[in-house]
Amino acid sequence: MSEHLVAIMEEHGEYCLRVAYLYVKDWAMAEEIVQDVFFSYYLQQDRFEQRASLKTYLVKITVHKSHDYLRSWKNKRHQLLEKLHIGTSKRTPETMLLAQDERTTLTNALFELPITYREVVILYYYQELKVREIADILTCAENTVKTRLHRARKMLQEKLANNKWEVLMNDNF
Repeated sequence: MSEHLVAIMEEHGEYCLRVAYLYVKDWAMAEEIVQDVFFSYYLQQDRFEQRASLKTYLVKITVHKSHDYLRSWKNKRHQLLEKLHIGTSKRTPETMLLAQDERTTLTNALFELPITYREVVILYYYQELKVREIADILTCAENTVKTRLHRARKMLQEKLANNKWEVLMNDNF
């Protein structure tokens, strides 16, 4: 493996992993997706036209691979088996406490959003991308991104009605 690829993986790997996790909600699958991202980049690095930063390019690949996974039969089967397992297993107070500690209120609310709204919130707030960059990644119009952000904020405000989330109150792009 080239030193160039190793440097790229060290620089952007963790970030891509976090992005993938925010989509698929499973660390093991997120790691697998990121491996696919870097493998795809390695095989087709000559296709990178440098119209955007390498980080943006890798994040775009990560988003697409995450979407592919969410649409896959493997994901649907995993969700079905998980539901069956949760229904038959007994939850102890210890496991409930651990599960509660793993999630924050905002993360739960974010994961309840439909993927089209969740992804723009992740890209805008978590990755701190501009609306134009998000539109490029998602291959949609800038106004579509703005609309999705606006609707996602409203949904999150409703879900987090008891909390004060100043960042959601500001609708400036």
